[in-house]
Amino acid sequence: MAIAGAFLFSASSSSFSSTFVVGRSRFPDSAPKIFLFRPAQIGTDFSSIRDGVTRCPIAFARKQNMVCAAIDDVDSRGATSLKSVQDGDYVPMPIVMIDQDSDPEATIVQVSFGDRLGALIDTMKALKDLGLDVAKGTVTTEGSAKQTKFFITRLSTGRKVEDPDLLERIRLTIINNLLKYHPESSEQLAMGEAFGIKAPEKKLDVDIATHIHVKDDGPKRSLLYIETADRPGLILEIVKIMADINVNVESAEIDTEGLVAKDKFHVSYRGAALNSSLSQVLINCLRYYLRRPETDEDSY
Repeated sequence: MAIAGAFLFSASSSSFSSTFVVGRSRFPDSAPKIFLFRPAQIGTDFSSIRDGVTRCPIAFARKQNMVCAAIDDVDSRGATSLKSVQDGDYVPMPIVMIDQDSDPEATIVQVSFGDRLGALIDTMKALKDLGLDVAKGTVTTEGSAKQTKFFITRLSTGRKVEDPDLLERIRLTIINNLLKYHPESSEQLAMGEAFGIKAPEKKLDVDIATHIHVKDDGPKRSLLYIETADRPGLILEIVKIMADINVNVESAEIDTEGLVAKDKFHVSYRGAALNSSLSQVLINCLRYYLRRPETDEDSY
């Protein structure tokens, strides 16, 4: 099969190096495909690819699992978790990170769920359905944890995602896919309470879990750090609170680590960093709203 405009990327760590290829066929209407190879196979021809699915064995984890998938295959059964008997009942912590700061051209989305993630073809398709394009991707394995990182842009503009509503939809879409294709993750996610097969055994006390700090990050902006119990619509709620007191959000890093949301926002007020009085007002407003147990369904 002829491949036109394919992207090839490598990711390395102290323990493993892998390659993630995103490309399109020579037919303009065809869906993107993903091809995964061992590092030793890079430089070989594409004769092993048939109908967008690789026939090559993939060393994507230490257990040498075989993973073959195409983006057309929404189920992606081979690309999702291949449980090992050795894992027992252990369920790793799912982590979803959305980073707007590290790359000037794209929003970076990183997903980790121990060593259970595969090619995440279903996640890529879900992102495309949101009007997004996966410009490139990398996969790294550090110890027993596998991290998949996507560099995404808006199809309409070719630029990174700035809209808080769309950022929250991206986050919820990825978490929804984790619940769908890795149902065991529900006991580690806040949304597992309503949408998972098993609710989290440990419930977080919002008062105890909430920590908010503001510090200067230069003369023109401040860094707001928020750690709190995760819930749907959280990002929109935080941004709305800041907009109500005229605090501008310049960029953000949104991390979901199991039941906890750990978010960083670069913020400013009229082009300058927040003074101590406004910082305290912002902290008080956020504490009040974040500690409410209910979330307005219309807010997300």
